[in-house]
Amino acid sequence: MPAASPRNHRNNPYIMDRAMVTVHHSTTGALWRFRTEAFALTVAIATAWELTLAITALWTVIILAASIAVIGVLPWTRRLVIRRAWCVLSRHRIQRVCYETRMHTRSGRLPLVLRIHPTQVGERALIWCRAGICAEDFAAHSAEIAAACYARQARIEGSKRWAQIVTLDVVRRDTLAAHHVIPSGLNHGRIPERQSPAA
Repeated sequence: MPAASPRNHRNNPYIMDRAMVTVHHSTTGALWRFRTEAFALTVAIATAWELTLAITALWTVIILAASIAVIGVLPWTRRLVIRRAWCVLSRHRIQRVCYETRMHTRSGRLPLVLRIHPTQVGERALIWCRAGICAEDFAAHSAEIAAACYARQARIEGSKRWAQIVTLDVVRRDTLAAHHVIPSGLNHGRIPERQSPAA
């Protein structure tokens, strides 16, 4: 009986790696990547359904429209929703730019975005690098990451304790920049030429 070849796919030492790639390209992987959107849609449908059972459909539409209007009018709720939406968008865009710039393993596994939250200037993402990816790879593609996230710039910082952890700051706003520039009142046009004294 011939000996088992180490190149045979049945003798693959990275069975879990192959299984994770299969899950990533499946419906389960898509649901995990779009978990925030799926959760928000489920909550919205469940709320509308429960309201329709409790009251009429017309009042359900009125209550939901009023709730959306209040969220849009109040500044702090509007900012909260907009910042969370940017976080969700940035997570998808980071995964996409990692795929497009080939910052993934040979089997196709992307870096894992562990956490992303809003900051004063944009968003901060905590990323777990898979084997074969490091913070220097992210630093080399910082311009592509900024462009993919529709931001001014992307700042990369590796963890001082664990080399596989990368902190990615997506900078959208400059909080130190002047919000209202006052023009100088000294020069409203060109400076008049000095006339020569009469002879």
